[in-house]
Amino acid sequence: MDDNKLKEFMNKVKTMEKGEKLDLSSGEDLSIGVMNLISIEEHLFFSGGKTGATKYYDLLNEVRKMRVELMKSMIKEYEEEVWCISKHLLAASMRVMEVGTKALKNNDAPKAHDLFRKSYDLYNMFWALNLGVMDTKDMKKIEIPEKEKPIEYNDEKGTCFLGKMSGMVGKLLDCCRE
Repeated sequence: MDDNKLKEFMNKVKTMEKGEKLDLSSGEDLSIGVMNLISIEEHLFFSGGKTGATKYYDLLNEVRKMRVELMKSMIKEYEEEVWCISKHLLAASMRVMEVGTKALKNNDAPKAHDLFRKSYDLYNMFWALNLGVMDTKDMKKIEIPEKEKPIEYNDEKGTCFLGKMSGMVGKLLDCCRE
């Protein structure tokens, strides 16, 4: 980051600390709430998939509406890419933090600390993006080599290899396991 960008960022922080634009502590609290709403959306998705009960998808839609409304209060300069990147940064931060807490529970402190640092970096990237420190115009499009692209599969019946594999893995995975 060059000196001008750093000074600009520091001025924004000072302005926000005065409450002129955004109360950052409230924004931080709200961002953690949004992270949890994203986790709830994910949980409802997997619960619906695991049980086949569509009521979970209905709840997912309600939680999503709430999350979108709350995100609008944090993301002042709406742009489609910034919105989507912001959501994924918060989701990734929450997931990586959760894996870190599980590593800590399993007495793997070095791994936990590494994951916590990564989670915090993702969280800070969210704020850098939304405070204007990081500009999406400066980001380069990365071309993915053909051999590294994901395998596409469109099997609604679950009869192809990937469909069967998905069914088996779905039975093995349980996001509620502590």
